[in-house]
Amino acid sequence: MRVLLVEDDARLSASLAVSLGDAGYAVDAVGDGEQAELFAESTPYDGIILDVMLPKRDGVLVCRTLRARGLTTPILMLTARDAIEDRVQGLDSGADDYLVKPFALHELLARLRALLRRNAPSKTGALTLGDLSADPATHAVTRAGQSIVLSTREFALLEYLLRHPRQILTREMIESHIWNYDFVCASNVVDVYVRRLRRKIDDPFPEKMIETARGLGYRIRPPGAPEQGSS
Repeated sequence: MRVLLVEDDARLSASLAVSLGDAGYAVDAVGDGEQAELFAESTPYDGIILDVMLPKRDGVLVCRTLRARGLTTPILMLTARDAIEDRVQGLDSGADDYLVKPFALHELLARLRALLRRNAPSKTGALTLGDLSADPATHAVTRAGQSIVLSTREFALLEYLLRHPRQILTREMIESHIWNYDFVCASNVVDVYVRRLRRKIDDPFPEKMIETARGLGYRIRPPGAPEQGSS
């Protein structure tokens, strides 16, 4: 999943970006309000972590502007202020949740997962298609009752496919969703990760789920569903 991190403290931003990356998120980090608006409106993020005290445009104004322009991406607001009126102002601007600095990393990750689960197809947040299930909160994956261990990026790829079942996702879409802007991908990196994922969730089972759409990209479909122009 792709997250926009808006934080002007360079050391904190770098630390959070590494931790979010370790948790499986693709992270784009910016340091001021103007960049935040530009990135948020040009890229389909799954979530935004937004500091209040920012250069050029503060986080409250950024949040209010994005909401006024119709952006519905979940926003977790960060601030050093802990007064009730400051929290209310942040939430009234359109933020979905509020976290006061200093905070524990595990709490930030838990709150972010909770926001992202709101769009999941079940109350638990588990993504299910046929006999395949993946839980974004725990990264637990099972197929036909069998546990499957995936790497962080393999899980990110599976999660992206499961959130768009039966939909063709181009290599460019997958690359931009799973890897950061500053990560230079090899030309075949998406194909490599699809092959790795297939070895784990398809090869051990008679019914295959990941389908190649020739010249277009990939999609995932329920086991036993007819293939459509695939290879």
